[in-house]
Order: sequence, then C-alpha cells, then structure tokens
Amino acid sequence: MTARSLLTATLFFALTAAPPALADTWEETLSRADGSTVYWNAWGGDERTNAFIAWVGDEVAERYGVTLRHVKLADTGEAVTRVLAEKAAGKDSGGSVDLIWINGANFLSMKEQGLLHGPFSESLPNYAYVDTTDKPSNVVDFTVPVDGMESPWRMAQIVFAYDTARLSEVPKSIPAFLDWAAHHRGRFAHPNVRDFLGATFLKQALYELAPDPADLQQPATDETFDTVTAPLWAWYDELRPLLWRGGEQFPDSGPAARQLLDDAEIDLTISFDPAEPAGWIAAGLAPDTVRAYTLDGGTIGNTSFVAIPYNAANPDGAKVVANFLLEPATQARAQDIRVLGSFSVLDMDKLDADQRQAFLDLPTAPALPSNEELGIVLLEPHPTWMTRIVDEWTRRYTR
Repeated sequence: MTARSLLTATLFFALTAAPPALADTWEETLSRADGSTVYWNAWGGDERTNAFIAWVGDEVAERYGVTLRHVKLADTGEAVTRVLAEKAAGKDSGGSVDLIWINGANFLSMKEQGLLHGPFSESLPNYAYVDTTDKPSNVVDFTVPVDGMESPWRMAQIVFAYDTARLSEVPKSIPAFLDWAAHHRGRFAHPNVRDFLGATFLKQALYELAPDPADLQQPATDETFDTVTAPLWAWYDELRPLLWRGGEQFPDSGPAARQLLDDAEIDLTISFDPAEPAGWIAAGLAPDTVRAYTLDGGTIGNTSFVAIPYNAANPDGAKVVANFLLEPATQARAQDIRVLGSFSVLDMDKLDADQRQAFLDLPTAPALPSNEELGIVLLEPHPTWMTRIVDEWTRRYTR
C-alpha cells in the first residue's frame, strides 16, 4: 500500500469510525443516567415554565428512567451560592445541584471560579441542530464564550406589552418614554430592578443613552461605569416619578407586572419573551386586546442555558435532560404559544422536513410578533454592567 493510499484509508477509517464511537459514548451516558435523580435548579416564578419543566420530567422519566426534581428558585444566585459553599467545604462530588438554568453574570461567576462540569454541550447528540451562526447568543453568553460549559434551550428578546383598548400610541424609543409617561402618568411599570427583568429594562435604556454603546461589550470599571451610566440616571430621575405609584413601589416580577396590566392598573409593561403576551391571552391572564412591540432601534436578546456544576451528583442524568431540551420536538413544543412560546435555539435548515413541519404547524395569534416585527436584536452587555446597575439603582432609589 502506498503512503497516499495508507493516508486515504486512515482518513476513511477515522471518518467512518467516529459516529459509532460517539453513539457508544452516549449509550454509556444513557446507561449511567438510568435510575438517577436530577435536581434542576431553575427559576420558579412563572406557572407556564413550571408546567413545561414538569412535562420534561414526565418525558425523561418515561424514556430514560431519569427522575427530574424542579428546585424552584427566586434567584439563580441561590444555586450558585450553594455550589460555591460546597466547594469551600471540600464537597467535590455528590453535590446538591445537578443542573442550573443559567446565563449572564451567574454563568461568568461559575466559569471563573471553576464551578462548572464540562465542556459537555457539544457532545450532546441533539446539539447538532443548534444554530451557532445566525444566533450568536447560543455560543456567546453576555459577551462570555460558552466553550461548551452550558447548553442552550430557549431564546428571549425584550418586547413591550400594551393594551390597545386603552392605548393608541406607545413610546418607540427610550427617550420617548419620558414624554409618553408624562402624558400617561402612573400607567407604566417595570419590575423591581433586583429582578432580572427590571434590571434588563435599565440595560435597554442604557443602550440608547450611553455615549458609545460599544463600551457595554467590555467589562465595566469604576471609571467607565460612572461615565457611561450618567445619562441613564439623569433620564431615570425624570422617569421615576411618572411610573406606577410614583416610582415608590415596583411589582416584584414580570408575572406581577402582567397582573397589573390585566387589572387595568397599568397600560404598558415589559417582557423578555416575544410570545409571552400571546401566551397570557391564551391562558386567560390578559385581555385579548394586548399586543407586543419592540423599539425602533432594536431590543436586547439572549439565550437561556442549562449548566452542570463541577460536583453534580448525577452529571449523566443532567446531560440526558439537556439533550432532551434540544430535541426538535421538544423545541417545537416549547415554541407553541399554548405551552411557552419560547423561540427556538435550533437552525431550521438543519432539520428534516417532518421536524420543520412541526414548527410550521404551530398556532399563530394576533399578539404574536413575527421575526420581521421583532427587528434588530441587540447583544447583551457584559455581565458586570448588570450587577453594577442593580447595585447603583438600589443605592439611589431604595431606603
């Protein structure tokens, strides 16, 4: 055999042998996962999301013998703190957290402190369907490279929700909020900034008000934070007294703000899920006159991930759950406005005809914006901006 023939044979063997090796590895993962219990620490503040996670638990139990326990969190930081405490105590295996719904500052913290298991996401069979080109937030989390340490499962983008029965005009830019709020005093509410949605509203404002939005893609420092955010606080000082209850009280969360909209206490609020207003209507949680829109200059969008702590008791079971979340049928169910309405992290061009059809068959609704209507998607700022904004807002506006 010539050297060239030997090289060709070697390459052929490597290419044809790789898939069975991957399959054998995944089969071993499935075998080890069978009979395990996975404690998924995930935000528990939304009934529809809680119901979806319960459905995931039923499916992975039936298919793979994995028991899924939803540990409901008010703040993802609770789980991060728990893992950090276990590391400090020397508990490097058998940890209490197997899977975390995570992104942004919490991901950066865990990555920097060596609290993550992996890389693992690209070894999941269903990761092959993920859109890593046109959805850059699937591989870059708040400017931080994912590096396989977390697996995407749903996408989000800021929309504003309003009741067309009470409003004919809405603010289409952050500066326009001041004039609009002056003419609609008390009719807009954002969640408390200590809630991620409230903090995201201020990040959205900062995008339009910062002297150079490119600064937001770099870590915030003492010097840059004060300079870049100065216009934000000047704007917010004017807006705050025009908010619901004079800006002295804030709804605790997105669902609490939605309840105010349903009760006609406000006419306009914010969501980080483009399909959420349509979901509210379908579930009877908002009047059917509610609609969603974005700002003319675009709105912030990101990807939600799941990550496995370095000391997880059942990392194989966690991988099975993460892989199931990427299954095309699961993604289609999650995008159904009757279920979650979460926009998919998958690349439709990577799906076969039947898999694509499942998305095409999903119901539509007047309150569901199209991809064109969502407009420009702005990348999340570096996580340090969010943490500093929350701290500064708390210092300035709470007693």
